[in-house]
Amino acid sequence: MLTTATILSPRELFNAVSDNACSEQGVRMSAMDSSSRNAGEMLARLTLTYNRMRQASITKELIEIISGASALGG
Repeated sequence: MLTTATILSPRELFNAVSDNACSEQGVRMSAMDSSSRNAGEMLARLTLTYNRMRQASITKELIEIISGASALGG
């Protein structure tokens, strides 16, 4: 019975295995690059949301302080 290992020469078999390993590493690098980029974008969106919520809270507190001062006749 013929198998791939008996049909290919040792050099061809080594090249096939090493090409497969290189391809796998290339795909992993691409996936990690994409993940890193996505994480950076998510962090930017979350930072923007946090800053907007913080700003809204500060604005609300200032309005309450000003309203209280106005009610006291200041």
